[in-house]
Amino acid sequence: MKLSFMTFMTLFCLIYGAANYYIGMRTWNALAFLLPVSATVYWCLLIFAAATYLISSFWNTYFPTRPLRCLSWIGSYWLAVTYYAFLFWLLIDVLTLINAVAALWPFQLNEQPWVALTLWSLIAVLMGYGRWVATHPVITRYTIKIDKQAGDLSGLHAVLVADVHLGPLVGAKELTQMVTTVNQLQPDIVLLAGDMIDENVPYFVAENMSAPLQKIKARFGVYAVLGNHEYIGGYAEQSVKALEQSGITVLRDSYLKIADSFFLIGRDDRSCTRFTGKQRASLASVIEGIDPTQPLLLMDHQPADLSEAQRLGIDLQLSGHTHRGQIFPNNFITQKVFEIDWGYLAKQSLQVIVSSGYATWGPPIRLGNRPELVSIQIEFTGNACNVKQGQSEE
Repeated sequence: MKLSFMTFMTLFCLIYGAANYYIGMRTWNALAFLLPVSATVYWCLLIFAAATYLISSFWNTYFPTRPLRCLSWIGSYWLAVTYYAFLFWLLIDVLTLINAVAALWPFQLNEQPWVALTLWSLIAVLMGYGRWVATHPVITRYTIKIDKQAGDLSGLHAVLVADVHLGPLVGAKELTQMVTTVNQLQPDIVLLAGDMIDENVPYFVAENMSAPLQKIKARFGVYAVLGNHEYIGGYAEQSVKALEQSGITVLRDSYLKIADSFFLIGRDDRSCTRFTGKQRASLASVIEGIDPTQPLLLMDHQPADLSEAQRLGIDLQLSGHTHRGQIFPNNFITQKVFEIDWGYLAKQSLQVIVSSGYATWGPPIRLGNRPELVSIQIEFTGNACNVKQGQSEE
């Protein structure tokens, strides 16, 4: 069952508010005598911290070129703080209940100041380390073989970039660093697998982020597909225009023949149906008339329906979207939702590579995974296809 946006936001606010009340009560009960503020001031500060994400989100929606960047940062961090504080306090309460039955120690664990201080110290460390990880992407390298001839090409060096989420929190500085690293890899082709721009496309335009994107250098060009976030913000068409003005070819349920050697297919994101009411074309209809004897490379933001790509003879699918959960233990959820949420998968003749993404969405941290650029050496050969997944590099 699909929820309307207002229903989703109502549920989010209720759950988010309840979680903040829970961690607020637990912290106050354990540390009230140590805190240098009254209960009224304490709860006002907590409500402000919890509300910043919602306030900045609504403001950025209606005033997209003048975002409340300070509140956006506070609110985004507080999302992660709430998440981990809730999990930690829940664990402490479970241990307290176990102790009530088993009498393992002679005190109430959830009322001990040292427990609360340890919890909040650990969260502070996680926020700092998570931010460091988020700002230090790695290069993940693959070497794969496709059992087809590709015109005069014996090989192709592709760089896959996904989930940059350009906007108020990931800006021109991060984009410039990304473009510099991409160019250092000297790719033949650059493939942008969706969510390049976050919901705030007017901010992307106002900050002239097209300028750094125009500096990407690739022998056969730069190509992109849309992700779900371009649709969530209601700026899908503006996203296409902004990317095309950056010198990027956007593929929406269409394909191109590159260098008279291989086909590059780009699918519109599956979320387009939800946000526009228009059904995206089936993959079969998109590739109708294509020459299956030449290599078929597919970009699809979300790594879903892999069996369809396998059945229709796609050789390589490139995706992103999952962020590999972005913050632990969300990776266990993405592993259940997707057949592959990160890395390499072979399904007979179909090979799939899913990127964990270059940046972040929501909490500006990463824990349990690394942001990445993906460098793929493709060898076109008559031999059986295989893969060498070597390393991630700093």
